[in-house]
Amino acid sequence: RDVERSRGLGDVYKRQAVDGERLRAADKEPGNWMSTGRTYDEQRYSPLTEINTSNVDQLGLAWRFDLNTHRGLEATPLAIDGVLYFSGTWSVVYAVDGRTGQPLWTYDPQVDRAWGINACCDVVNRGVAAWNGKIYVGTIDGRLVAIDAKSGNKVWETLTIDKSKPYSITGAPRIVNGKVVIGNGGAEYGVRGYVTAYDSETGEQAWRFYTVPGNPADPPESPAMEMALKTWNGGEWWTVGGGGTAWDSMAFDADLNLLYIGVGNASPWSRWVRSPGGGDNLFLSSIVALNPDTGAYVWHYQTTPAETWDYTATQHMILADIEINGETRKVIMQAPKNGFFYVIDRETGEFISAENYVPVNWATHVDPETGRPVETDEQFRDQAKMTVPSPFGGHNWQPMSYHPGTGLVYIPAREMAFKYEREENFKYGENRWNMAINMEAMMPPAGVEPKLMRRIMKAMARGHISAWDPVNQREVWRVKHPGPWDGGMLSTAGNLLFQGTAEGELKAYDVEDGTLLWQHETQSGIVAAPISYAVDGDQYVAILVGWGGALGLAGGIAPNLGDKVGGRLLAFKLGAQGELPAVPEPPAPPKPPEQTASTETITRGHQLYHTYCNVCHGMGAESGVLADLRHMTPHTHKIFNDIVLDGIYSGMGMAGFGDYINKDDAEAIHAYLIEMAHAEQTELNESATWSAIKAVSYTHLRAHETSLHL
Repeated sequence: RDVERSRGLGDVYKRQAVDGERLRAADKEPGNWMSTGRTYDEQRYSPLTEINTSNVDQLGLAWRFDLNTHRGLEATPLAIDGVLYFSGTWSVVYAVDGRTGQPLWTYDPQVDRAWGINACCDVVNRGVAAWNGKIYVGTIDGRLVAIDAKSGNKVWETLTIDKSKPYSITGAPRIVNGKVVIGNGGAEYGVRGYVTAYDSETGEQAWRFYTVPGNPADPPESPAMEMALKTWNGGEWWTVGGGGTAWDSMAFDADLNLLYIGVGNASPWSRWVRSPGGGDNLFLSSIVALNPDTGAYVWHYQTTPAETWDYTATQHMILADIEINGETRKVIMQAPKNGFFYVIDRETGEFISAENYVPVNWATHVDPETGRPVETDEQFRDQAKMTVPSPFGGHNWQPMSYHPGTGLVYIPAREMAFKYEREENFKYGENRWNMAINMEAMMPPAGVEPKLMRRIMKAMARGHISAWDPVNQREVWRVKHPGPWDGGMLSTAGNLLFQGTAEGELKAYDVEDGTLLWQHETQSGIVAAPISYAVDGDQYVAILVGWGGALGLAGGIAPNLGDKVGGRLLAFKLGAQGELPAVPEPPAPPKPPEQTASTETITRGHQLYHTYCNVCHGMGAESGVLADLRHMTPHTHKIFNDIVLDGIYSGMGMAGFGDYINKDDAEAIHAYLIEMAHAEQTELNESATWSAIKAVSYTHLRAHETSLHL
């Protein structure tokens, strides 16, 4: 019935553009997915029921659309009147037919690939917005672009950042009351965070809300910044901006006319450098409620006062009306990086409850009276400390889902530790990283065998689905994953929970108890979240497939999926029988050149590599997304310094690092990579030898068994 009703309403709405009325009444169009969270409350719940627990085992591949990229895909597609709109790497936008996957148009904003050096966590994009016949995207190089939804032609664009600063945009815009709202990222490198609203028709700036104060010598931009400045004491944070970038989540309550933004981490991370006189450092790691018409501050709740661990509050926020102690409360819910699940009154910002959803040792609990975390005494001010969660968080950007039928929030959670240690003699702006944290503390020790490092990393990192009861603040059930970097969630009225995994499968579970009901191979790891939509009476489930993102790039724990097949959008429906093409066998790695460097040089290269290179090319030089630097060709070895120092491959996204390292540094990094290539060759040879021994032993065993039988 939902599908048929959706189809009927869709015929009517095809004559109308997406606007506030349609978005506020999104539940009347269950076959459409018109904003990144489907509805303004960001619940990521589909009312469609054609696909349900009784028939999900009949779900098959309906079509695929290949994107010709090997970088991470994180977007949630929009489905509007039979057309899917979504973004890929380098902020490219696509429109395809929702029935067949046939392309309708592609818009490439022509991002300068060298700007990728400012994207800490892959050149990803988490989605687009639709309004009045236009599709809007924020680009990795800081532009906001409006595109004609029918033709794919640019209508207008505006620059949202100061391009002398290392800003980037990866989040999806939100459109509220005719204004397009967008934030930015870049705190790790040193920027000042803000969100900006633009007129949806002209691109003219309507308002800007800064999330942290600027130079105290300058007049505050607003009463909110005057208030925030009182919570920053000493230090010179404004030299590198202070951070607080709003790089992902937002939500909107149309009845209250409140826009909620999630604010990120500090720059630098270390509170003792940033604000040595103490203070909460507002609005770092906070949920902030704004008037969307003026950008005026209404209220805030800070999840991690004086944040110093990269515990952002930019994670997905969900609005819901739930009964607590016999009273229906309008709440906003979030599981930020710091490991606690929060339930906050979304009218006033009043703290209601919080409990840890993953192991936590930086705080003992959140005080029920004050709503403040009670920090442990063993912080890393004076000595290093192994802390949970890690900077990747107990939950990162991958969206949660709220099912109004079960009353549960489904969290793509992870458990990881990180050794935090202060950086000695930190100086603002001296290094690309403005964190005041010793990144060498978690570096794999020089000389550790790659296979041992993989075992250590995998032992330290794991993921799971947590079905969380927000009223009683407890986990109801859990599904464990072998890895920590899995995709976002979708729940449906068919009592299904969908999630893609790092191992390259889309899975469906029963929302009541987590029973696995269906799975389908996808040939590449998934970090994005699925959607469900309906066209011509058929319900579909669609998801972007493409391994990447922060942990996908740097973690050294890539899923073993053979050759990279590239990014795709996959769509499934009942009774479909499509198949993915076979994955070709990966070529044998080229033989590395002879190692001529000294042990001291290799050790220095190890340190430099993990300072400048591992964020993109993987810990231990084991890449799961970009070019594996252990597999360089003879020609690449020959021009290594030209690539690394001079940036001759900047047009492909590999910017030059000549401003940060010199020729001796580059040659040390090169020596380290050659060493890692030889280590891989040794590992492969040992593996092949062992496989041959096992094969010979098996043949002899079978012959022996046959002779005994005779």
